[in-house]
Amino acid sequence: MNGFMGKILRVNLTNSTISEEPLRQDDVEMFLGGSGLATKYLFDELEPGIDPLGPENKLIIMTGPLTGTISPSSGRFGAVTKSPLTGFWGSSNSGGHWGRHLKKTGFDGIIIEGAAAKPVNLIIDDDKVELKDAGETWGKSVKETTKQLKEDLGKRFNISCIGIAGENQVKYAAIMNDIDRTLGRCGFGAVMGSKKLKAIAVAGTSKIQVAQKEAFKEAVKTASDFIKESLLKITLEVYGTNMVLDLVNVKGGLPTRNWQSGNCSYADDINGPAINEKILVGKTACFACPIACGRLSEVKSGKYKCKGEGPEYESVGALGSMCDVGDLEAITYAHLLCNDLGIDTVSTGSTIAFAMECYEKGILTTADTDGLELKFGDADLMIDLIKKIAKREGIGDLLAEGTKRVSEKLGKDSERFAMHVKGLELAAYDCRATKITGLAFCTANRGGDHITGYIQGPTFMDIPLLVVEESVIEDARVENPAEAKIVKDLEDALTVFDAVGVCKFMGMALMAEDITPIIASATGWDFDVADFRKAGERIYNIARLFNVREGCTRANDNLPKR
Repeated sequence: MNGFMGKILRVNLTNSTISEEPLRQDDVEMFLGGSGLATKYLFDELEPGIDPLGPENKLIIMTGPLTGTISPSSGRFGAVTKSPLTGFWGSSNSGGHWGRHLKKTGFDGIIIEGAAAKPVNLIIDDDKVELKDAGETWGKSVKETTKQLKEDLGKRFNISCIGIAGENQVKYAAIMNDIDRTLGRCGFGAVMGSKKLKAIAVAGTSKIQVAQKEAFKEAVKTASDFIKESLLKITLEVYGTNMVLDLVNVKGGLPTRNWQSGNCSYADDINGPAINEKILVGKTACFACPIACGRLSEVKSGKYKCKGEGPEYESVGALGSMCDVGDLEAITYAHLLCNDLGIDTVSTGSTIAFAMECYEKGILTTADTDGLELKFGDADLMIDLIKKIAKREGIGDLLAEGTKRVSEKLGKDSERFAMHVKGLELAAYDCRATKITGLAFCTANRGGDHITGYIQGPTFMDIPLLVVEESVIEDARVENPAEAKIVKDLEDALTVFDAVGVCKFMGMALMAEDITPIIASATGWDFDVADFRKAGERIYNIARLFNVREGCTRANDNLPKR
């Protein structure tokens, strides 16, 4: 199977059995790979109504046909599960280098089922696969675990692991790979922790074959040339994802103090230029990426001394303006702390901001918070709460459940400003500033995320996404039902990027006519623009079917009252 390795790994942790099976050809042609193919497996194999943190749930990790090839930004892989945070379809996608190395082991993906009796690590060294005791790494941070396993196994291994937040089954715990890259949203770390799987280490030497080598190289060159001249590259390589902060803020779209406002008065202190001037020490790229939007940052002294990758825009929004923290060094420290503990920065910052507003309104008091005053703007308090959440210590045990469950427990009209859709905390784009963003939040199958349809390109950045025929928004401040199809088209198109293993940012630089020849020449399929759009719709729909089977209705496709 060109573009694919042709087999997947199945690991049952309950009885410690490991097996391999061929990819299902019909499913591959229908759902492509990545999160698309993984969702088909999840839909077929999961019984409705199961406990997301029970052994019946499955964690399915899948690469795509372009993962690990020379196609631009092809370091991506996807994962799906039943989300412990939302109770619906959980999906996450990660870059870095881990996905390529998984594919080079000779496997396109892994289906992890059951639960181990004691902590284990999964080691994949080409076709040698084994489960090993994780007693030495259980309880350790992401950095400590990664360092330990590389020392034990060798530097050629790439490590994906959970931190203590995953071990403690924080509902929005993350799986971290390459230390600072993440399967961040929907609680994948909690699922991995519930299975007592601490880490997956991969190392491989297999070659990834494409069907038509010369046609593939030519299609890749054409796409790469477009990217090199694109506005996307010009902006992202200079400031990273935080390039958008000023554009969002000036339009009233930067959520501040738990969405009480869309304007942040100290935006100049936490924006892209501020990062470049104050803490930037280098740039980093995912595998095969021509842009290098990743930031390497360092706070060289003081109580926030730290070094690592980031912070990205979403972390700055969640741990900065949402909590009314304007200290860039504190935000960077909090961001890297979340990474090391293995916890989603978006849900973490949003849940803390929600708790701060509850305290401000008297819904939470010091009697509920271990004597802590949950005041907006207190960076040290925010950092302390992050640690408490990861450990499920004191008030952190409640906050570890996520905004929706905290609101349900507290009541007192707090649901009015509990900022989530389907239980997933909203990304940092205020849809009161651009109405169509609200539609994208509502219709995203995993909940209130910003990248299912990435409508923020045309709305906040005034950059159309070329991958669809029409993505120009005339006036984003005005609700225009005629523009709803743009959201649908973007959701379908960008779903394909997830499925084939390519970064969604490429959708801002490439048309469907540019990406389909790459897919076709890699796989040998007859795959044109019409097939591209049908595949995206098909994948989106099976994820929606999973949700419907779990009880999701149109009532769940609604924004918070605020």
